[in-house]
Amino acid sequence: MNPPEACDRTVLLDLDVARNAPPAEMPNLTDSQRRRLERFGLLESVDIHCHCLPGLDDGPETMVEALELSRALVEDGTTTVLATPHQLGRFDGRNESGEIRRKVGEMTAVLKDEGIPLRILPGGDVRIDERIPSLIEQDRVMTVADSGKYLLLELSSDFCISPIPLMHAMRGKGVELILTHPERYVYLAKEPQKVIGWVQEGLHLQVTADSLTGRFGELAMQAGWFWLERGVVATVASDAHHVTPRRPCMSDAIAAITSRLGRRVASITCLENPLKAIKGLPIGRSGGRQYCAGLQ
Repeated sequence: MNPPEACDRTVLLDLDVARNAPPAEMPNLTDSQRRRLERFGLLESVDIHCHCLPGLDDGPETMVEALELSRALVEDGTTTVLATPHQLGRFDGRNESGEIRRKVGEMTAVLKDEGIPLRILPGGDVRIDERIPSLIEQDRVMTVADSGKYLLLELSSDFCISPIPLMHAMRGKGVELILTHPERYVYLAKEPQKVIGWVQEGLHLQVTADSLTGRFGELAMQAGWFWLERGVVATVASDAHHVTPRRPCMSDAIAAITSRLGRRVASITCLENPLKAIKGLPIGRSGGRQYCAGLQ
């Protein structure tokens, strides 16, 4: 077993590439953005899951609403957001990659005109579907930041479909899966050990920030903390849809994780791994109590 200090050094070495990357052109950062970047020593604070593009899904309906959400992200300390409209499932045939890229380009121009210091990148919240490998080849579904390295995967809310066969198929194409909000699937929250088995096979987990503060109920909160404490959560994200009630809340999650598990875990899950993911760098586990000891 490696001591915690050695484990932390390995993570920091991986992050050197991200820390030394050229900063995004975002002048006039807000005080909340600057405080977060200075506190954690990073160039960007990334929210890896947010429904912030107007008129595509159950996020903002208009550009006015999208700008309100963008301002809320900025005030919460976020400097870079991954736009993740729903793909497949009930949005099958809509929100394909070209449309998302076009919307991100439009949004980027409006953010610049409005003087909102927020960088927006293309992505998708992709419903599990056996066609995903071929749809990736056809450039119809999005990977994280269009990098071709990670894909945000959403399961059915009604019944469990194991993501492991798809994970193996995607791995052959060089794409790794990040399972979004597993704590909010009741069938997984009731069997959290099953998810740990998936992580051992190579799946990454993204927990919703608001789940950790109880917004999605006691069961979701318990499951989110169960996985965080066992070091199997890769990232935490807002999954914000609007200013209210599905608001940006990364600051709350960072504070809660820092209080319960320490600043190192908060840094890995809320800042370092999201930054690595958009850059296509390897992401690790969250550094919970069993991080260096391995899964128990």
